[in-house]
Amino acid sequence: MTRVTDPRRGRVTLSTEGLPSWLDPVVRVAETVAPNELSRFLPPADGAGRQAAVLVLFGDGDGERGPELLLMERSAALRSHAGQPAFPGGTLDPEDGDPLADGPLSAALREAEEETGLDPDGVQLFGVLPKLYIPVSSFVVTPVLGWWRTPSPVGVVDPSETARVFTVPVADLTDPDNRTTTVHPSGHRGPAFLVESAVVWGFTAGIIDRLLHYTGWERPWDREKQVPLDWRS
Repeated sequence: MTRVTDPRRGRVTLSTEGLPSWLDPVVRVAETVAPNELSRFLPPADGAGRQAAVLVLFGDGDGERGPELLLMERSAALRSHAGQPAFPGGTLDPEDGDPLADGPLSAALREAEEETGLDPDGVQLFGVLPKLYIPVSSFVVTPVLGWWRTPSPVGVVDPSETARVFTVPVADLTDPDNRTTTVHPSGHRGPAFLVESAVVWGFTAGIIDRLLHYTGWERPWDREKQVPLDWRS
């Protein structure tokens, strides 16, 4: 498989060639899930909103931890989403390409490299989820799915933007003991995960929650269990 990762040198493409079989359910979700099955917040019909992309990167992990997801924690100094765990990602730049074609793929890889030091040449992009909307920031976000075919060292690149970079085993995300519900001051309730000394909530938790559900990886959990959003272990 040949894949160009630098949008200035060529187009970034998708491929399912050679993926491990445990990712088959994720591929199926990407091919079949409808936008309203992922979120009730969908892009405005008039096309308004700032185009963005995030990288939902799955790694094989090791024999003990098993498959894992790459996450980062945003710096506490940021004006928006301060201290919040998230997928690497950000807004599309003009050089990323067409927002309706390969632009989100290029942006997801570029932002992941800038935020975590990830080597994009070791990532195989294999699918995208429908565009979703974050009303508080007016972002129209494309979740881009990737397999960490050749893992590379990752860590904080710019402390003013990122507090830490970490991986979470999928097994920890499916563990009922690590699942909870958060209640926003506005009254909005949403799924959350208590993993790696962090509360993963909001948009990121919503994507993980729906992926676990539609892949069949979800295990029954207590939806009445709640924690404050400033929880830390």
